[in-house]
Amino acid sequence: MQISSKSVQGPEQLRSPCLVVGVHAKGGLRGAAKAIDAAAGGVISRLQKRGDVSGDWASTLLLPTLDGIKAERVLLVGLGHGIPVGENDYRKLTQTVLNALIDQKVEEAHWLLDDIIVLERDNSWQLTQLAMAATLREYRYTETLSKPKAPLALRRLHIDDSGAAARAAIARGIAIGRGMNLSRRLGDLPGNLCTPSFLAKEARALTRKHAKLHASVLEEKAMRELGMGALLAVAAGSEQPAKLIVVEYRGGKRGAAPQVLVGKGITFDSGGISIKPGPKMDEMKYDMCGAASVLGTLSAVAELKLPINVVGIIAASENLPSGSATKPGDVITSLSGQTIEVLNTDAEGRLVLCDALTYAARFRPAAVIDIATLTGACVVALGKHASGLFSNQDDFARQLLEAGREVGDRAWQLPLWDDYQKQLDSNFADMANIGGPAGGSITAACFLARFTRDYRWAHLDIAGTAWDEGGAKGATGRPVGLLTQYLIHCAA
Repeated sequence: MQISSKSVQGPEQLRSPCLVVGVHAKGGLRGAAKAIDAAAGGVISRLQKRGDVSGDWASTLLLPTLDGIKAERVLLVGLGHGIPVGENDYRKLTQTVLNALIDQKVEEAHWLLDDIIVLERDNSWQLTQLAMAATLREYRYTETLSKPKAPLALRRLHIDDSGAAARAAIARGIAIGRGMNLSRRLGDLPGNLCTPSFLAKEARALTRKHAKLHASVLEEKAMRELGMGALLAVAAGSEQPAKLIVVEYRGGKRGAAPQVLVGKGITFDSGGISIKPGPKMDEMKYDMCGAASVLGTLSAVAELKLPINVVGIIAASENLPSGSATKPGDVITSLSGQTIEVLNTDAEGRLVLCDALTYAARFRPAAVIDIATLTGACVVALGKHASGLFSNQDDFARQLLEAGREVGDRAWQLPLWDDYQKQLDSNFADMANIGGPAGGSITAACFLARFTRDYRWAHLDIAGTAWDEGGAKGATGRPVGLLTQYLIHCAA
């Protein structure tokens, strides 16, 4: 979709397939609505007086034809009583308007809603949210459908605004939306197509689109030589070779410490020898959504040309049962040299991540964030609304929480207290890979914390937020928004 900004003078003279115009619940018409009403002989005023136009927040009424103006249609949008609204109210309005335009198969529209005030957010924030929402509506899954859905009818959206700040705000929203759509596509692909090798191929393809991106891939032989026993233990049951994918974005000063993103890339998780129940196992193709979010974020960062260095590390593998698979009770040695007793092979995400997190230290990072669909316990704790956030530095956690709030991709901080560490004790290794049923998402984070003591670190458990279920089943693209907004702040 083409999204542009241009100041509109005389909306009644504007030739457009559809004008999006605001009306209020009480009081006279203002701005574009007042000018259009005057040109059309008071039609909108009469509709409002008769009660056909309520003006209630986010209500809509399409006028398919209106004499006296040059636009083909006018979509009236209720703006309530003209008082400041919350962030979620504004997001509701954008979604409602986009739905109305899409339902009517409008191909081009002019957005003339120019007098909305959102509490504690400026006009640039509104433009970014609108551009992001419109870009997300473009997503269509097509790869394995013989008759895919038709592309979105809405192809051009013009916003009544102008200037460098407006263009930059729209560009941010588009870049974040495109990054989320890339993440959604990778997540929605089935496991027989989206393998570790496929993820490596996609990473290399991304670097061909952006000159400042560079990719390299460690194969199993190199991992074995380095001592990545934890990652290789997860891959042992699969015929698909594991990959450690590294994508570097070099937009900052040479030698400047990078922000490092580490993604869990389990392209299918059967649970291994500790096999999962059959129902909903198909959704375990989404166990690589952490990896997908890393690539989506790097795409957004590169599109925005942020003056910052970023490294993405993806630990990619399948987790399958076979005669060569790691067994419960096995003891493995991680890249850090710490030994791990594998009590449950379905707690494999932390095993691939611990080696990737140890590897991340060689980049001398400013900070490291790992992203993983790690625990069902996080879904029990927070549901589908918030990602779980853990960090070894509270000020870092606050930065990520604010970035998530700003972009509508919320997280919630959970404790990372030493009290939980003793649940990982083992008689036969330095630690066990599970800590029992109590506080499962916390003990998983505590496990990862043992490999991140030397740098600023945060962990995002996205098991509840990475995909939707039921009739709306599909990847969400989260937390690309949170991560990109955090990196925008870092680059400021």
